[in-house]
Amino acid sequence: MNFKIGVMVDSFKLGLEEGIKKAREVGASGIQIYATQGEMAPENLSAARRKEILDMIRSNGLEVSALCGDLGGHGFAIKEDNAWKIEKSKRIMDLAKDLETNVVTTHIGVIPADENHPRRKIMAEACEILGEYGDSVGAYFAIETGPEKAVVLKSFLDGLSSRGVRVNFDPANLVMVTGDDPVQAVYTLKDYIVHTHAKDGIMLKQEDPEVVYNYFATGGIEDLNLAELFREVPLGEGQVDFDRYLKALSDIGYNGYLTIEREVGEDPEKDIRLAVDFLKGKIGLK
Repeated sequence: MNFKIGVMVDSFKLGLEEGIKKAREVGASGIQIYATQGEMAPENLSAARRKEILDMIRSNGLEVSALCGDLGGHGFAIKEDNAWKIEKSKRIMDLAKDLETNVVTTHIGVIPADENHPRRKIMAEACEILGEYGDSVGAYFAIETGPEKAVVLKSFLDGLSSRGVRVNFDPANLVMVTGDDPVQAVYTLKDYIVHTHAKDGIMLKQEDPEVVYNYFATGGIEDLNLAELFREVPLGEGQVDFDRYLKALSDIGYNGYLTIEREVGEDPEKDIRLAVDFLKGKIGLK
């Protein structure tokens, strides 16, 4: 299997420079970086600083697998918010190119299964603009899996005219929130996958994804206890069948990054090291 292993540098919670060094230490070959606020927001990075960061990454023997451009809230589901979110997402795509990657990952909100739902039209309009911009600069705007089943995401993508909107495949999100089979979902989305997150999880109780993602967007559902619904766990301890999942990725010709994202846990470095070793064992790397 011909995959590359990346880590979400922010998962180390060490800051950019120390996170880059730690990524090298744990045996990754690439990193994904949040680029929405703080020192990595595009508006805070001069051309000189972008070059410095790229040099720092290269000098540690790494490359950027993707930037994370998730702007939070309801994604692109609210028309009034989309003007500034589209503009900022374009700038993150520009930054991605400066850092020599062509992938920006994000959540766009929950895509309704009903093709005539008004929210779906709003989301499609935003994605068309960003897809066309991606086409023009040679970048992909990659929607993360999870809020809807793979067949719904595929039908949404099939309806776009630009090719710049693709998929960041997160198998754990599908398992934890929609109950979708990530193995079958790989085959469903095979034409669109440009980046993946290596993450594992368990669904404890089924809940409407609209409710779950509304909680993430607003935190306003006081009687919702996420810990009763699902749990993110170390790779190999959840409901993602990594042998079948990685075979499916290989079957469709994907040979890009498996980027480890660890969003919980008291010792992220330990968990990330174990995840790197787990993946290397699965794909036959020493």
